[in-house]
Amino acid sequence: MKKCIILHLSILSAMVNRIDSTDKAKDLIHTLEAQHGALMFYQAGGCCEGTQPQCFEKGGYFPRMNDAMIGLVEGYEFWVDRDLFEYWKHAHFTLDVLEGFGPGGFSLETPLGKTFKVHYRLFTDEELKELSPIKRSE
Repeated sequence: MKKCIILHLSILSAMVNRIDSTDKAKDLIHTLEAQHGALMFYQAGGCCEGTQPQCFEKGGYFPRMNDAMIGLVEGYEFWVDRDLFEYWKHAHFTLDVLEGFGPGGFSLETPLGKTFKVHYRLFTDEELKELSPIKRSE
């Protein structure tokens, strides 16, 4: 059993992450964590908040059925709208921070005069074979 667990962990560690973050994003996440506690991220597919990622207190937003949790950012879940994920499922997300206000204003970083932003790049053919699994909301 122990060998099986170790093998499973080594396979997961060899997988390609779907999301990473810049140092600026990590610093802001730690600032928000100190102010608000546990966090979560959600990137919607449009409407009033645009497609900017939003940061909430954990449990402050409920993903819709079949939305995709693509990975963790500094230990916090990063959820993507189900339709947006279908469009971007072949892309790597890098969470970054910009100075200024984003389009929505609901995100926790807004009062600090900052906004989260995602940079995208397409996965290589080799990366596509090794992608980490996603989790779907039910």
